[in-house]
Amino acid sequence: MGLPVVIEVPPVLDDGTPFPTRYWLSCPLAVRRVARIESRGDIALIEARAREDGDFARRLEEAHARYRSERDELIPEDAVHRPTGGVAGASFGVKCLHAHYADYLAGLAGGGSDNPVGEIVAAEIEPLDCAVPCVVDAGRNPDWVEPKQPPGGPS
Repeated sequence: MGLPVVIEVPPVLDDGTPFPTRYWLSCPLAVRRVARIESRGDIALIEARAREDGDFARRLEEAHARYRSERDELIPEDAVHRPTGGVAGASFGVKCLHAHYADYLAGLAGGGSDNPVGEIVAAEIEPLDCAVPCVVDAGRNPDWVEPKQPPGGPS
């Protein structure tokens, strides 16, 4: 539909406030579907997987380190306050599925970066295939309705 699903946010806002979330999920459909996954309690399930699956845990820690490094490269030298942590400001584990999915999508658009949590979310909420744009003239489109998802997606 030509609308962004993810936007990039500067690590330090204009007023000097540190902002650890580098990529912001801007698609209302994606936000809605990810919120359903979070409300089911899947963050705890994904964190359990990270404790039990060494390869998954390694990939998650690498995603946090990459995210932190890429964000920190953008922080001005004279910044008084600096964001900390990795994806969504977390030092480890999973804090926000929206942020992991946004990071995953931004990585796909930029040539790829591994985010195993974002990969899990993508497998469950995609495709994001709206029949009409959700936003028109900077406001919610009254004709937009959430498209049906194939079996296996969120309820």
